[in-house]
Amino acid sequence: MNGRIDLLNDTIWARELTAGELERARRGLSERTFSRGSYVCHRGDKLDYWTGVVTGLVKISAISVTGKAMTFAGIGAGGWFGEGSVLKDEPRRYDLVALGDTRLALLSRPVFMWLYENSVGFNRYLVRQLNERMGQFIATIEYDRILSPKARVARHLSWLFNPVLYPDAGSAIEIGQEELGLLAALSRPVVSKSLQALEAEGLLSVEHGRIVVHDLDKLRDYEEE
Repeated sequence: MNGRIDLLNDTIWARELTAGELERARRGLSERTFSRGSYVCHRGDKLDYWTGVVTGLVKISAISVTGKAMTFAGIGAGGWFGEGSVLKDEPRRYDLVALGDTRLALLSRPVFMWLYENSVGFNRYLVRQLNERMGQFIATIEYDRILSPKARVARHLSWLFNPVLYPDAGSAIEIGQEELGLLAALSRPVVSKSLQALEAEGLLSVEHGRIVVHDLDKLRDYEEE
């Protein structure tokens, strides 16, 4: 069995396809690996692939004209992203950086567009993913305004384990406190203090460059009393 078949068998949206659609997808699938800290693409680059994380973690970020770094999302194992840029056939409006050694699956734009135009199952998956992601972004705005820093850290961490967006995330993720702070719009010292408190409550364990989650449900619904 070749690598492309292995990749497709491990891909969540492939379960929605017919046999003929699977064969078409298989012909358009490839893979690449990126070392920790390397760029998958820069803002303004054209990346003619719909992209999935097989292993590792990818940061979607940008730097403002004043030099301020902004992190929009972290994409974990099983997650697929970039469908908007592929659909609009436009350059990426953000940087993509591998936060750890990362293996990516790449579906070529011609095959992506063929599935988009012909596959009911593929479109069903896209709608489900876009709906989940939109809900997450709306929640980000709400929670950043009403929750305490500790609760924001808990919620943002839980989103990296979203079973719809990142079905292969498992129970641990390689992410530094600085990167988690960028996701939650909090300073590293505040994130460190919050993680210590959440660890004391038994919800997670903090290791060097790695966080192990023990109670995802409580992190997802975490609120200050």
